[in-house]
Amino acid sequence: MLRIDNLTKRYGDHVVFQGLTHQFQPGCVALCEEDSTGKSSLLNLIAGAIAPDEGDVLIDGHSIVHAPQQARARLAYVPDNCLAFPMQTGRGLLEQVAAEKRLSVDDAILDIAYRLGLEPHLDKRFEQMSTGTRRKVYLTAAALGEPAVVIADGASNGLDAPARAVLADLFKTWAHDRVVLFASHDPELVEACEASLFSLAASR
Repeated sequence: MLRIDNLTKRYGDHVVFQGLTHQFQPGCVALCEEDSTGKSSLLNLIAGAIAPDEGDVLIDGHSIVHAPQQARARLAYVPDNCLAFPMQTGRGLLEQVAAEKRLSVDDAILDIAYRLGLEPHLDKRFEQMSTGTRRKVYLTAAALGEPAVVIADGASNGLDAPARAVLADLFKTWAHDRVVLFASHDPELVEACEASLFSLAASR
């Protein structure tokens, strides 16, 4: 469902990783290493937010380099920075993502939003929300369209304890038939969603 193939990323003379290859099967996988080890770079590469210097990413068989539209259609991405669209409302983001996938925001999606505590916040602009509330909107959007791969950078950052419990339950449910790859310094979340660990250092 997710394959990274001979992936290389450099920033100037600094090599973040080189020749990284791995096949991910359905399940929860956590990147828990210290900062500056390439976690965000890897997640951004998989999401197509930045381009690799070499190699490719295959999402449900579609190349993020050569067929980005098809690849992104099978992907959900929760970025570290959830304030890319400060004037947009939470409901607006959900409707935008749904429209891109030719879906509607149905009761099942709204149920996830309400479980995360979003009911009083959906019509606020992102600039009016807390960090955790913004992340909850993106996590809700990740449920749209049953993507093959869910990527989340700083998955539980800013979330309160009840929302983290809901998130762990969502990740475990999604992991039955898709890849959930996330970066987190939250060992309780990693344990609660029974995630395996992927080490960039060990994969070099």
